[in-house]
Amino acid sequence: MHEIGPLCAGNGAGSGAQKSISANGDRIIKGINMEQLKNRTYAIEDQFLSEFACRSAGVHERQRPEKPCEMRTDFQRDRDRIIYCNSFRRLKNKTQVFFSPEGDHYITRLTHTLDVAQIARSLARCLALNEDLAEAIALGHDLGHTPFGHSGERILNDLTGGNFKHNVQSRRVVEVLEKDGQGLNLTLEVRDGIENHKKDCHPKTLEAVCVSLADRIAYINHDIEDAVRAGVLHYEDIPREIIDVLGDGSGKRINTAISSIYRNSYGKNTVEMEPEVDKASEDLRQFMFKNVYLSSSARGEEEKAARMLTAMYEYYIQDLRHIPADFRKLADRYDEKTVVIDYISSMTDRYAIREFNRIFVPHGWLIMDEKHTG
Repeated sequence: MHEIGPLCAGNGAGSGAQKSISANGDRIIKGINMEQLKNRTYAIEDQFLSEFACRSAGVHERQRPEKPCEMRTDFQRDRDRIIYCNSFRRLKNKTQVFFSPEGDHYITRLTHTLDVAQIARSLARCLALNEDLAEAIALGHDLGHTPFGHSGERILNDLTGGNFKHNVQSRRVVEVLEKDGQGLNLTLEVRDGIENHKKDCHPKTLEAVCVSLADRIAYINHDIEDAVRAGVLHYEDIPREIIDVLGDGSGKRINTAISSIYRNSYGKNTVEMEPEVDKASEDLRQFMFKNVYLSSSARGEEEKAARMLTAMYEYYIQDLRHIPADFRKLADRYDEKTVVIDYISSMTDRYAIREFNRIFVPHGWLIMDEKHTG
């Protein structure tokens, strides 16, 4: 059991050194024992977290052994590594539903990820689970997503004979592709949650289940807003029986879902909605697939994306010298098809379009007449 104690290393004027080492070897900065910051988190978790929560204290398996951070818990460290990686930055230019949208308020893969992290933390907090673990999983759950949203995922899945799933690719990003082929060396709990955030998966922690539910809560609701903004859907199109259960606005629906999960899961070794809310949420999800995700207009754009990504895949697979060196060197460890898919799936929407134009669209020549160069 960890005890909540003062952060200061000592009392009086003599304890305020800028930087020193205490008698037991702990590093002290400006009178604060750095190790105590982490121990304080452990103590708070001991006191307030559910018996079913995943504690931050203890040994958490990483791919490679490393010295623990003095201040941060393992899950806090994982969260920070995800936020600062290149794959996370690229999410700002990856599509959620509508390809390469021009408006300022359309949801991107990054804003979706932030929505999921907020909902996941809210769920973890009200259920007395580990918020830091839930946040880390949520921030990393879509790092392996393709350009052009789920359409891009379906296209790459076809190109690989059914072997591409964005959740599996997200784990590959943090284990292999980031940091020049070394991966981020995250804890097993975070990596497992990232891979198993889809509805039909079975993660090892309840915090990961919170992320899975948060993902569905987030995308169903903000995709409605995008579809209305794009003129694909009208609010009155949503069946009345769904609105009667979930609410008539995004905020109300999210609150309904979180409240339902709290009522149905607090103090239990499970995280799930009440049956009525769960059914209404699934009905809304199916409504969105029929009327937005798989609509005729969406399929038309997907066909264009399919031709683009297929042409690029065939171009790269003929000669790996056409892809960047940091991906090309992965061919020493993985087959060429896997490496090409790694590269294409890492692209943002606009990078994929720009790359396609560079490869396949002729560029005009500007020929100046010597007599008219002024």
